[in-house]
Amino acid sequence: MEVDYLFQIDDTIVYPMHGVGIIKAIEEKEISGEKQQYFVIKMLIGNMQVMIPASKILNSNIRPVTDISAIKHIINIFQHGESDRLLPWKQRYKQNADKMKTGNIQECTEVVRDLLRIQKEKVLNTSEKQMLDNAHKFLISELGLIKGITDHQIKSFC
Repeated sequence: MEVDYLFQIDDTIVYPMHGVGIIKAIEEKEISGEKQQYFVIKMLIGNMQVMIPASKILNSNIRPVTDISAIKHIINIFQHGESDRLLPWKQRYKQNADKMKTGNIQECTEVVRDLLRIQKEKVLNTSEKQMLDNAHKFLISELGLIKGITDHQIKSFC
């Protein structure tokens, strides 16, 4: 079962809820009597390896790392935009978790922005603190891979 792949070995990708990774291999495995091709991805955060069936790669929201053209929009998100601080934390947490699951860098940026704003006003609960830490790591790890942006620039707005 050979498939034309959107991604190739050594491509750097973003996997929602896990962050940035590198496709290390495309392997055929037999699981429960069924042979399938799997993408083997080495995640850069957490030293983890994941395998995703090729048939599910498109539905997994995996995407290439964004490019420098998105930076202006990301900076704009940090500087502007409204966050709903009046939501109860459980609703806010669910809303933020849904944003993180999309794998969209703009939505991840919104999560970081909103939680940082709330953190300036009050102490975040443990779940939101962990979400902020994860979202921040994911965002910084992706921004760090964009050609043409420096660590200093990332730290200035992130």
